[in-house]
Amino acid sequence: MRDPADTVAPMGGLQIEAEPESVGVSSERLARIDRHFQRYIDDDRLTGWQIVISRNGKVVHHAVAGARDREAALPVEADTIWRVYSMTKPITAVLALQLWEEGAFELNDPVHRYVPAFKDTRVWRSGSVTSPVTDPTTETMRLWHLFSHTAGLTYGFMYAHPVDELYRRAGFEWGVPDLDLEGVCDVLAGLPLLFQPGREWNYSMGLDVLGRVLEVVSGQPLDVLLRERLLEPLGMHETTWSVADDQQPRLARLYGAHPQTRSAIPLDAMGDHAKHPPKFLGGGGGLQSTAYDYQRFIAMLANNGELDGVRILAPRTVRMMASNHLPGNADLTAFGRPLFSETTFDGVGFGLGVSVSLDPVKGKLAGNPGEYAWGGAASTAFWIDPVDDLTVAFYTQLLPSSVHPIRSQLKQLVYQSLL
Repeated sequence: MRDPADTVAPMGGLQIEAEPESVGVSSERLARIDRHFQRYIDDDRLTGWQIVISRNGKVVHHAVAGARDREAALPVEADTIWRVYSMTKPITAVLALQLWEEGAFELNDPVHRYVPAFKDTRVWRSGSVTSPVTDPTTETMRLWHLFSHTAGLTYGFMYAHPVDELYRRAGFEWGVPDLDLEGVCDVLAGLPLLFQPGREWNYSMGLDVLGRVLEVVSGQPLDVLLRERLLEPLGMHETTWSVADDQQPRLARLYGAHPQTRSAIPLDAMGDHAKHPPKFLGGGGGLQSTAYDYQRFIAMLANNGELDGVRILAPRTVRMMASNHLPGNADLTAFGRPLFSETTFDGVGFGLGVSVSLDPVKGKLAGNPGEYAWGGAASTAFWIDPVDDLTVAFYTQLLPSSVHPIRSQLKQLVYQSLL
C-alpha cells in the first residue's frame, strides 16, 4: 500500500510518490522517454500525450506534453480527459469477476443462458456476403470465450473476412446500430460466427456481449452496475460514458493520421460522440477517463485486487485473470487470427480481458513473462509487470492505434530505465 509520507509532489490528482532512484529507476534514463515522444509532437505525428509510470506501488514518473486540442492551442494537462476506447474491456472484465466471485455465474456457463438469442447462432462456412453458407454451432459458446475473444465474434472494422462485411452492413464498423445493449446483442447473435467457439482467437465484441450478461445476472443497467460496484469504490469519479458539458473543455480532441503525410488531423465527427450520452453501453468500449482515474484501476490490479483498503478482487482472481486461457498455453500467433488487435501476437497469450506475455524474446520486445496489458483504439495503452513490480500507462488521441509503433517503443524505453 502507498504511504502518504512518500508523496513528494502533487500534479493534478496524480502524485510523484517516490524519487526514481529509491525504487531502482534512473531519472536520467526516464528523461529519454519524454525526449523520444516529444519528437512525435515536433513532427506532428501526435498533438500531445501523458505518461504515468510506477514501481513498487509508487508513481515515479508523470509527464505531459503538447496539446489536447492543437487547433485551440489548449495544452495537455494533468486532468485531461481521454477516450480510452478498448481500455474499457479490462474494466468490464474486473466488474464481471467481482460478480463471478459471488457465484453469479461460472466461466463455463453457456452464453445463451443469459442472452437467449445466441442459442441458434450459426458459423460461417463459405459463400459471399449476399449468399453466405453457414453451419450450426457444434461447440457451445461459453462465458470465458467472451472474456478471451475466442467466441467467434469479430469487429466490422477488420476488413479481413466476409463476416466483417456482414457486421458493417448491420451497422457495426466504428459504431453500432441505433439500439441499446440488449438490442445490439440480439443483432450480433443473428450474424454468423467466424469459427466454432473456442477454436480460435479473434479480436471481437465479446466484452460487449459480456456486458449484457452482467446486466442480466445483476438486474441492473451496465452503467449503474459499473458505477456502484467498481468506479465509486475505487474513487474513479471522472470515468464516464460521456463527458458533461462543463467538463468538455478538458476533453482531448480526437485525431487521425493524414493518408500521405501521417500528420495528425482532427476526427471531430467521431470524437464528438464522447460528448453525448450513448444509447449503447457496451462492455468493450466507450468510457472516457483521466490518467488519475485509470491509474487507480491499474494500481488496484498491481496490488492484487486492493487499493487504499478497498478490496475489489481476491489475489487469486487477479492471478487467474492475468493467466493465459488459450488452449495448450498457445500464443496468439499459433491460436489466433493475427489481423489486428491492441496487442502484438508473437509470444503473447490471452487471459480474461487482458493480453498476457508468455515469451517477450519471441516477440523481440522488452519485458517479462507474466506481464498483462491492453490498449485502446486512440493509441492509449497500459501494462502491469508483476516481475519488476512496474506499471506503465500512456495516453494520447490518435486513431487507429496501429499508425505508429508507440507501444513497442514505449516498452523498450521504459525497461532501459530500470536499474
